[in-house]
Amino acid sequence: MSVTEEMTPVYARHVGERLRNIRRQQGLSLQAVEEQSEREFKASVLGAYERGERIISVLRLQRLARLYGVPVDQLLPKLSPDPDYGSESRATPNHAGGPITIDLSRLERLDAPEREVLRRYIGMIQIQRGDFNGRLITIRAEDVRALARVFERDEQAMRSRIEELGIRT
Repeated sequence: MSVTEEMTPVYARHVGERLRNIRRQQGLSLQAVEEQSEREFKASVLGAYERGERIISVLRLQRLARLYGVPVDQLLPKLSPDPDYGSESRATPNHAGGPITIDLSRLERLDAPEREVLRRYIGMIQIQRGDFNGRLITIRAEDVRALARVFERDEQAMRSRIEELGIRT
C-alpha cells in the first residue's frame, strides 16, 4: 500500500475526533445535531464520520462547521510530520501555579481596562485548541505567565488580578 492509501483512514479518524470534540464541547448529542440540521446530518452517519468509518466531503464539512458555528479549519486536525498523523504531545510541565479556569461569559461582561487584551489572548487560545464551548476555558500556567508579561506583572500578581476581575471560576 502507498503512504497515501495508509493515511486516508488514519486522517479520517483524526477528523472524526475533531468533529466529536467540537460537538461535545457544545453539549450536543448526535440526535440533537440531527434535529438542528433538520435531518441533513443523520445521527448514524455523523457517528460514522466521528469514528472515522466514513470520510466527510468538503461541502458537508462546511455545512457542519456552519451548524456548529466554528471556522471549517477547526474541524480538521493539525498536520503533523508523522506519516500516521500521530498526535503531538499535549503534556505540559507541572507548575506550582497551575492552570486557571476562566468564565467566558463573565469576561464578555467585564468592565476593566484589561478586557480587550484578555479577550484577544483567550480567543487565540480557543482557535489554537479548537475549544469553542463558549462557557469556560482553562488557561495553562504558561498562558498566565505570558499574560503577566503583557501586563508587566509577575505571575502571582496576574493570578491575583484575574481573581479581582471575577472571571476565574
